[in-house]
Amino acid sequence: MSEYRTVIHLPDEAATLRLAEDIALALAPGDCLALSGDLGAGKSTLARGIIRAIAGDDRLEVPSPTFTLVQSYDLRVPVSHFDLYRLGSADELDELGLDEILETGAALVEWPERAEGTLPGDAISLFLTGGDEGRDIEISGTGPFLERFIRSRVARDFLDANGHEGVRRRFLLGDASARSYERIGDGSLILMNAPRRPDGPPVRDGLPYSQIAHLAEDVKPFVAIDRLLREWGFAAPRIPAADMAHGFLLVENLGSETPLDEKGEPVPERYVQAIDVLAALHAKGVPGPIMLPDGETYEIPPYDRRALGIEVELLTDWYLPYRTGSEVEGRIREDYLARWQGLFDALESAHKSLVLRDFHSPNIIWRPEETGIDRIGLIDFQDALIGPSAYDVASLVQDARVTVPEPLARMLLARYEEQRLMADGGFDPDAFRRSYAIMAAQRAAKILGIFVRLDRRDGKPAYLKHLPRIEAYMARSLEHPALEPLRSWFASAGIATADS
Repeated sequence: MSEYRTVIHLPDEAATLRLAEDIALALAPGDCLALSGDLGAGKSTLARGIIRAIAGDDRLEVPSPTFTLVQSYDLRVPVSHFDLYRLGSADELDELGLDEILETGAALVEWPERAEGTLPGDAISLFLTGGDEGRDIEISGTGPFLERFIRSRVARDFLDANGHEGVRRRFLLGDASARSYERIGDGSLILMNAPRRPDGPPVRDGLPYSQIAHLAEDVKPFVAIDRLLREWGFAAPRIPAADMAHGFLLVENLGSETPLDEKGEPVPERYVQAIDVLAALHAKGVPGPIMLPDGETYEIPPYDRRALGIEVELLTDWYLPYRTGSEVEGRIREDYLARWQGLFDALESAHKSLVLRDFHSPNIIWRPEETGIDRIGLIDFQDALIGPSAYDVASLVQDARVTVPEPLARMLLARYEEQRLMADGGFDPDAFRRSYAIMAAQRAAKILGIFVRLDRRDGKPAYLKHLPRIEAYMARSLEHPALEPLRSWFASAGIATADS
């Protein structure tokens, strides 16, 4: 972005601390903020507010680094607070390790002029003037921090305009996408910050991956599916305020308890309730267009052959080169995709319904104070499609982030079939098991590729620890007779799954 400059008036300390929250929510590793200005203008107050906002602790002790020169905090964003007033020479800054700190964290630098121009070239200037009767802060510079800061300020404007002026903001969650979430005020509401997804490069037929896979590009799908789920009687969050043009939603906080216990293992009772939710959801059939609050309609995309196919290609694009150490030969790749086309043919007659697409432990809220299906809160469904209902069953029973023991998995599948038969005497358990095996293998292929891609492309190696679990799930799915073509492909390609 071009050079950015703005002046913000802060009439009192409360306004300064609100600005500190806005800055904290924009701060990321590599950011260097240079705080300068008049004595008593509030540089230390602002720095202290930023650190406490990142920590989520208004009482965190933040001593002045006047004598130590630097004080570091191991927080969500590691941050180091510098005071260079007593710096002997600019050369001493190297000894303090600023460059190393910025590799993994952020830096707040008071008295930056003592560094004599040795701060990073993209350091952001925060110049404060004034005092106890009010102060002004001039923010200037270039770079990605300012883009995030500008969006954080727009989020503040959205909150102010919707009855939450000056409300406390605290980081709640950020995922592998551009979306992030904040806890607002007393925590009963959550701010969803979901900027429109930029189109990536064309990968096929002039279309980017996101369009082929039908990934949500803005918040409209979330609002639509939320409205549908609530009309159908499921526990999706209320949305008191929305700015769909800018990608901000204020949503009800359904809670923080998951279907896992304190050790991170599945609680059978909670998974049983979750499978009942899926059985009830799938009994609803295929919905039509959904009316949005602004009068527009939203039509849920299909989980079509192109979307299914481009997802399974992630296995040959990313996972197999990781496992074998070499690129997949063209003929092997073509054979793999051809066998999947045969499996997709078998899905043409599968039962279709709303597919939430990410129905697994991170996206399921356990609400013990409720009863029946209301005990399961639904929070992540913006990528929902119309497709084989077995997909969401596989998402739950073969949870990507936690191992579902085989006895529990068998029990959940049997219960799902029982619930579906009670609702529909024409439900075919054998056809369901075939669709389940295909969709479970399809999901496993996709996730194996995504988790390797997150490591190799995005620098997020933590996802690799889940690979053995997904490999085991894949092996389990390949045991079904319908998957014999894919099972033989794995064998002919020299790829052994975990259970083979």
